Amino acid sequence: MPRLPSTNHTRLQMAAVLVVAVLATGCAVDKEKMLPHGDQTMMDIWNAGTTGSAGSSQGRQLMDARADLRRPLDPTQARPLAENAGYSRTAQNEIYSQFRRLPNPDLVMYVFPHLAGSDPAPIPGYTTVFPLYQRVQYAMPGERVDNY
Repeated sequence: MPRLPSTNHTRLQMAAVLVVAVLATGCAVDKEKMLPHGDQTMMDIWNAGTTGSAGSSQGRQLMDARADLRRPLDPTQARPLAENAGYSRTAQNEIYSQFRRLPNPDLVMYVFPHLAGSDPAPIPGYTTVFPLYQRVQYAMPGERVDNY
Protein backbone atom coordinates (compact mmCIF):
# COMPACT_ATOMS: atom_id res chain seq x y z
CA MET A 1 0.00 0.00 0.00
CA PRO A 2 1.37 3.42 -0.89
CA ARG A 3 2.06 5.74 1.97
CA LEU A 4 0.25 9.13 2.00
CA PRO A 5 2.29 12.20 2.84
CA SER A 6 1.64 13.71 6.24
CA THR A 7 -0.53 16.80 6.44
CA ASN A 8 2.13 18.86 8.24
CA HIS A 9 4.73 18.05 5.62
CA THR A 10 2.38 19.06 2.80
CA ARG A 11 1.51 22.34 4.52
CA LEU A 12 5.19 23.11 5.02
CA GLN A 13 5.93 22.51 1.34
CA MET A 14 3.02 24.72 0.28
CA ALA A 15 4.17 27.52 2.60
CA ALA A 16 7.70 27.32 1.18
CA VAL A 17 6.38 27.51 -2.39
CA LEU A 18 4.22 30.50 -1.43
CA VAL A 19 7.18 32.35 0.17
CA VAL A 20 9.35 31.75 -2.92
CA ALA A 21 6.54 33.01 -5.19
CA VAL A 22 6.09 36.21 -3.15
CA LEU A 23 9.84 36.90 -3.12
CA ALA A 24 10.10 36.32 -6.87
CA THR A 25 7.28 38.77 -7.62
CA GLY A 26 8.94 41.37 -5.40
CA CYS A 27 12.08 41.24 -7.53
CA ALA A 28 10.11 41.57 -10.75
CA VAL A 29 8.94 45.16 -10.06
CA ASP A 30 10.45 47.80 -12.36
CA LYS A 31 12.43 50.49 -10.52
CA GLU A 32 11.24 53.26 -12.81
CA LYS A 33 7.62 52.28 -12.20
CA MET A 34 8.10 52.28 -8.41
CA LEU A 35 10.25 55.44 -8.20
CA PRO A 36 9.51 57.57 -11.27
CA HIS A 37 11.82 60.45 -12.11
CA GLY A 38 10.18 63.80 -12.81
CA ASP A 39 11.43 66.95 -14.46
CA GLN A 40 12.14 68.63 -11.10
CA THR A 41 15.64 68.99 -9.74
CA MET A 42 16.50 68.71 -6.07
CA MET A 43 16.75 72.52 -5.86
CA ASP A 44 13.19 72.83 -7.22
CA ILE A 45 11.92 70.35 -4.64
CA TRP A 46 13.82 72.19 -1.90
CA ASN A 47 12.43 75.58 -2.89
CA ALA A 48 8.89 74.23 -3.13
CA GLY A 49 8.94 72.23 0.08
CA THR A 50 10.82 74.36 2.59
CA THR A 51 9.32 77.17 4.55
CA GLY A 52 11.36 79.95 6.03
CA SER A 53 10.67 82.06 9.10
CA ALA A 54 8.12 84.08 7.07
CA GLY A 55 6.07 80.92 6.51
CA SER A 56 6.58 80.22 2.81
CA SER A 57 9.28 79.59 0.27
CA GLN A 58 8.87 83.17 -0.99
CA GLY A 59 9.53 84.40 2.53
CA ARG A 60 12.70 82.33 2.65
CA GLN A 61 13.83 83.76 -0.67
CA LEU A 62 13.18 87.25 0.68
CA MET A 63 15.30 86.48 3.74
CA ASP A 64 18.09 85.15 1.50
CA ALA A 65 17.99 88.35 -0.57
CA ARG A 66 18.17 90.49 2.58
CA ALA A 67 21.13 88.47 3.85
CA ASP A 68 22.96 89.17 0.59
CA LEU A 69 22.44 92.90 1.06
CA ARG A 70 23.74 92.98 4.63
CA ARG A 71 27.35 93.91 5.06
CA PRO A 72 29.66 93.43 8.03
CA LEU A 73 30.39 96.24 10.44
CA ASP A 74 33.20 98.60 9.63
CA PRO A 75 36.28 97.80 11.80
CA THR A 76 36.29 101.39 13.10
CA GLN A 77 32.70 100.93 14.29
CA ALA A 78 33.42 97.58 15.94
CA ARG A 79 36.18 99.00 18.18
CA PRO A 80 33.87 100.88 20.61
CA LEU A 81 31.78 97.71 20.95
CA ALA A 82 34.85 95.77 22.07
CA GLU A 83 35.86 98.54 24.50
CA ASN A 84 32.43 98.56 26.13
CA ALA A 85 32.21 94.77 26.40
CA GLY A 86 33.91 94.90 29.83
CA TYR A 87 31.06 97.00 31.19
CA SER A 88 28.34 94.71 29.91
CA ARG A 89 26.58 92.30 32.24
CA THR A 90 26.93 88.64 31.37
CA ALA A 91 26.19 85.57 33.44
CA GLN A 92 29.89 84.86 33.81
CA ASN A 93 31.00 88.27 35.05
CA GLU A 94 27.96 88.50 37.35
CA ILE A 95 28.95 85.26 39.10
CA TYR A 96 32.64 86.15 39.26
CA SER A 97 32.02 89.67 40.53
CA GLN A 98 29.60 88.63 43.30
CA PHE A 99 31.09 85.30 44.33
CA ARG A 100 34.84 85.43 43.87
CA ARG A 101 36.85 82.24 44.21
CA LEU A 102 39.04 81.97 47.25
CA PRO A 103 42.65 81.09 46.56
CA ASN A 104 43.28 77.37 46.28
CA PRO A 105 46.98 76.90 45.58
CA ASP A 106 48.17 74.00 43.48
CA LEU A 107 50.55 71.52 45.03
CA VAL A 108 53.12 69.88 42.81
CA MET A 109 54.21 66.42 43.86
CA TYR A 110 56.93 64.24 42.39
CA VAL A 111 56.35 60.48 42.59
CA PHE A 112 59.62 58.56 42.59
CA PRO A 113 60.08 55.49 40.39
CA HIS A 114 58.61 52.44 42.13
CA LEU A 115 57.21 48.94 41.74
CA ALA A 116 53.43 48.49 41.85
CA GLY A 117 50.86 45.71 41.65
CA SER A 118 50.66 42.12 42.85
CA ASP A 119 53.14 41.18 40.14
CA PRO A 120 55.53 44.12 40.70
CA ALA A 121 55.78 46.20 37.54
CA PRO A 122 58.18 49.14 37.36
CA ILE A 123 56.50 52.57 37.25
CA PRO A 124 58.68 55.47 36.09
CA GLY A 125 58.81 58.66 38.11
CA TYR A 126 56.30 61.38 37.26
CA THR A 127 55.03 64.75 38.46
CA THR A 128 51.39 65.45 39.33
CA VAL A 129 49.47 68.57 40.36
CA PHE A 130 46.50 68.71 42.72
CA PRO A 131 44.73 71.49 44.63
CA LEU A 132 45.44 72.10 48.30
CA TYR A 133 41.76 72.09 49.26
CA GLN A 134 39.36 69.38 48.14
CA ARG A 135 36.58 71.74 47.01
CA VAL A 136 36.52 75.16 45.39
CA GLN A 137 35.56 77.75 48.00
CA TYR A 138 33.75 81.02 47.17
CA ALA A 139 33.74 84.31 49.03
CA MET A 140 30.44 85.85 50.11
CA PRO A 141 29.36 89.05 48.33
CA GLY A 142 31.37 91.93 49.75
CA GLU A 143 33.94 89.69 51.44
CA ARG A 144 37.48 90.81 50.80
CA VAL A 145 39.59 88.28 48.93
CA ASP A 146 42.51 90.51 47.89
CA ASN A 147 45.88 90.35 49.59
CA TYR A 148 45.99 92.45 52.81
